[in-house]
Amino acid sequence: MIDHTGVMVSDFAKSMAFYAQALAPLGYAKLMEVSAAITGHTDTAGFGEPPKPDFWISRGTPNQPIVHVAFRARSRAVVDAFHKAAMAAGGRDNGAPGVRPHYHPNYYGAFVLDPDGHNIEAVCHEPQG
Repeated sequence: MIDHTGVMVSDFAKSMAFYAQALAPLGYAKLMEVSAAITGHTDTAGFGEPPKPDFWISRGTPNQPIVHVAFRARSRAVVDAFHKAAMAAGGRDNGAPGVRPHYHPNYYGAFVLDPDGHNIEAVCHEPQG
């Protein structure tokens, strides 16, 4: 089981704003922010469902190649809301909400590129209904 993951971002403030807006429909919020003075190397912010952050962004040179992170959504409507919120936050469309039957018949996902080009996805595995 994965406890947490993260990505490096070039513009920390811009990425914090992007992720705060894009992940809100999934129930995520910024739960922690820790300065370089504390970490000893970089500014970092943790997002998640309270009380524990499980997705982190850190100031630095963005990962190369870009990173793909998929967040599980409770419903297809939440996937749609994620895509809409991420686009409004300045994301770039990388796959509109829809069924991806090549993964499995109920795989409903949406893909958005964050400000650094990381491929961020919301996915629901439940049947429509």
